[in-house]
Amino acid sequence: MPVMNMVNALNLALRQEMKKDNSVVVLGEDVGINGGVFRVTDGLLKLYGKKRVIDTPLAESGIIGASIGMAINGLRPVAEIQFSGFMYSTFDQIISHASRIRNRSRGRYSCPVVIRTPYSGGIKALEHHSESMEALYTHIPGIKVVIPSTPADAKGLLISAIRDPDPVIFLEPKRIYRAVKEYVQENEYIIPIGKARLVREGNQVSIICWGAMVRECERAVLQSGIDAEIIDLRSLKPFDVDLIIESVKKTRRVVVVHEAPKTNGFGAEIIATINENALLYLDAPPIRVTGFDSVIPLGKLEDVYLPNVERINKALQKVVSF
Repeated sequence: MPVMNMVNALNLALRQEMKKDNSVVVLGEDVGINGGVFRVTDGLLKLYGKKRVIDTPLAESGIIGASIGMAINGLRPVAEIQFSGFMYSTFDQIISHASRIRNRSRGRYSCPVVIRTPYSGGIKALEHHSESMEALYTHIPGIKVVIPSTPADAKGLLISAIRDPDPVIFLEPKRIYRAVKEYVQENEYIIPIGKARLVREGNQVSIICWGAMVRECERAVLQSGIDAEIIDLRSLKPFDVDLIIESVKKTRRVVVVHEAPKTNGFGAEIIATINENALLYLDAPPIRVTGFDSVIPLGKLEDVYLPNVERINKALQKVVSF
């Protein structure tokens, strides 16, 4: 098996699915000639031509609107939005049409569209380039939300997303695009959407995280000396309730870590689910380690805003010593 970073793995997934299925098309700003802003679509134009790799105007709402029309009419579009902070103008298309066309048509039509976008912080980018608004999308009925944390997972999850009959928002943590390398199978494979990954087994506390925070949590546990269990959700909608509850019943303590602002972040949904299903197993109140309730700052203060090893360790010590 070759060693790949996340960019390589995503590119391979797109190449394989486009070769396998002629209905798969890629569209977005600079995805063709330039190969995408982070080069995830590099080389696809040469392989599959301008009819299947489409450079679009600078119009995010138009990209998603066109993708929905393609999907309803039999194609499987993979649309790229250059940064997740540019997706807000697409909300009308996502909420009003993509998410509900199956219900609106009483099952006559589906909308197998994938919306790929680099998201979250860690590279000290400009405003609108480091957003972590994943919770907004999880609130939309009919939409799946996927966030890989490793190259191997990125490949398998993207293939699953492309083959899914319904809309999938695929958020790619850009700070680990090239920071993590691992062996990735060249043959095609899928990772089911909604199935979390048990990163590390432990007995003292369950850490629930996703995206770039998985690596931060691993680092924190190594430094803490605490026997922590780490769960990488991989997808937030649907999410793996069974694995979470099983873990919490074993460790009896919980820390949830995410980059997004604290208020109404997806960590709140996880803790509510734990309270509904395993409240009497808890030996301590759950703790959230998150971003702050503010716009993510520019580069100079980004490291202060994002959860880090020190903040995660402080939470672990607090919950274990409660």
